[in-house]
Amino acid sequence: MVISKNKIEKVTITIPSELKAKLVELKKELNLSASAIYKEALENYLKQKELEKWKAGARLAAEDKDYLSFVNELGNDAGDIYEY
Repeated sequence: MVISKNKIEKVTITIPSELKAKLVELKKELNLSASAIYKEALENYLKQKELEKWKAGARLAAEDKDYLSFVNELGNDAGDIYEY
């Protein structure tokens, strides 16, 4: 996923006080802004969710008898060369 660096939007979020306290400590420790931490966390979360979708799709495909039959049929070409 490519996120444009040209367009930036301001958003407001609500988080529990305990999480905010941890954020404040982390930003001091890493010398980063809260915005940078939120951005990195959101990017990582979105990557994780995309990966979960791909894994779920692969799991469904592995359980689909029609799909597996089709894939096996495609793979059984005996190495012949075809002209198109």
